[in-house]
Amino acid sequence: MQPQGIAFHHPWAFWLGCVAVAAGVCLHLPMYVMAAPMHFHLAGMPMDASMEVGMLLIPSGVLLAAYGLMPRLAQVRLTTHGGAHLHFHVADGVPLNGEHWKLVVVLAIALTIDVMKPASIAFVMPGMAREYGISMSTAGYLALSALIGTAAGSIVWGRLADMFGRRAAILLSALLFMGTAICGTMPSFGWNIVMCFMMGAAAGGMLPIAFTLMAETIPARHRGWLLVALGGIGTSAGYLAASGAATLLEPEFSWRALWLLNLPTGALIVVLNRYIPESPRFLAGAGLHDSARAVLARFAGSSAGLVADAAAEASPIMEIHQPRAGLREMLRGRHARITVALMVCGLAWGLVNFGFVLWLPANLHKLGLDAHASSLLMAQSALLAIPGIVVVVWLYQRWSSFKSLVLFVGLTVVALLAFAAIEVAGLRAQALTIAATVLLLISISGVIATMIPYAAEIYPVHLRGTGSGLIAAGSKMGGILGAAFGVAGLFDSFLWAALVIAVPMTLAGVMLWRGGVETSGHELEAIQQRFESP
Repeated sequence: MQPQGIAFHHPWAFWLGCVAVAAGVCLHLPMYVMAAPMHFHLAGMPMDASMEVGMLLIPSGVLLAAYGLMPRLAQVRLTTHGGAHLHFHVADGVPLNGEHWKLVVVLAIALTIDVMKPASIAFVMPGMAREYGISMSTAGYLALSALIGTAAGSIVWGRLADMFGRRAAILLSALLFMGTAICGTMPSFGWNIVMCFMMGAAAGGMLPIAFTLMAETIPARHRGWLLVALGGIGTSAGYLAASGAATLLEPEFSWRALWLLNLPTGALIVVLNRYIPESPRFLAGAGLHDSARAVLARFAGSSAGLVADAAAEASPIMEIHQPRAGLREMLRGRHARITVALMVCGLAWGLVNFGFVLWLPANLHKLGLDAHASSLLMAQSALLAIPGIVVVVWLYQRWSSFKSLVLFVGLTVVALLAFAAIEVAGLRAQALTIAATVLLLISISGVIATMIPYAAEIYPVHLRGTGSGLIAAGSKMGGILGAAFGVAGLFDSFLWAALVIAVPMTLAGVMLWRGGVETSGHELEAIQQRFESP
């Protein structure tokens, strides 16, 4: 790897792999274009020879690009054993500069694209159901496939990020985005299920790794608020991009155009790769100390500052040797308590977001609101909840990181119990219902906005990607469980749904309160010392 920390290990393999993926997608486009007179109706058409060649080129290209990103085997062994890593005090003490803001902007774009992919499913499903002649309930398997993919992708990509690098994981995720563009040309619903799983796996890997890279690069005093703000902006922009693309493209080019967007949006992340450096802490853990110093010099603003720091301390390096660790060690080592607490929190959040909230309009209808009134109430509540992200950022940065998470967990429980009380008392006051809905939306937004950044801060370098991915996977597993509970009819009642979800959410709050450590304003290495102290 070059000293700048942004070169590929085998550049020819990476770029040739990117070309192969793009070519594989483009070989599917002629059939899509030929179907224009039929409003791009491809259901039931056989795949031609060029599409079959494209299906071979895409996985081959991904594997070739992965080889181009992979470090030497000796470095992999060192990272999985938790090698020594550097800590430059000058890098944690500098103000935000141009290099930091470039990284923030690029990762915000990446998260917007990441959120946009699964958000597009809601706009794709109606048109897909009509073209394939299936019911909406059958089309719902598309969302289930995507959720399972995101859960699996969060775990796998998190581990890959700890073994091969944060930058490598982000770029591989972008390549999978490009490859899954062929969802827009699949002639059968079954192929869409498979491709949607792959797209979900790519999306599941992007979010936790982007937070991991940010946490290891941004100065300590700015890390907390930027992580939370990044999540809020990326999520909002992703949903806006999905709805905007559906409005502009779907009437003219059918639902398939929303999947074909995966090619240019994934390629955009690859093109911006020069602004995505490898994490300096990961580089040091891999034994690439010169590259780590070069990246830190870029973000410190001056290499002279590093020389001064070295002169003051004999060396700007603080070496911390970590034992060999993996996914299993996280559940039984010194981070076990906080890992279990965050996984329970993620599971409960998934139940609320993909279960309770999903069935909320239907349950509001049972309270006497028609479909239009229910949609209007949800829209008004969502609008009122938007300023809440500012409060979340302020609390996380100025008050406390883990206490902010516990606060929003507690408010979520209060909101759930308010809905239970509304049903028990038979209340029909719209103002009360709006208040409960706004509180719920602000609370769950606060939980997810603080939970993933917190997970990106509390784990050591050699476990940070794995830990962030595991917690993100927990939230998706909650969504899968929420979908199953919905099919079973649990969410037909405010009372039972609220009580069932309130139990794990309360448990998570208690565990986080007892096992959480403060991260706001603290250097990452200092946070690890808190875990190591008796």
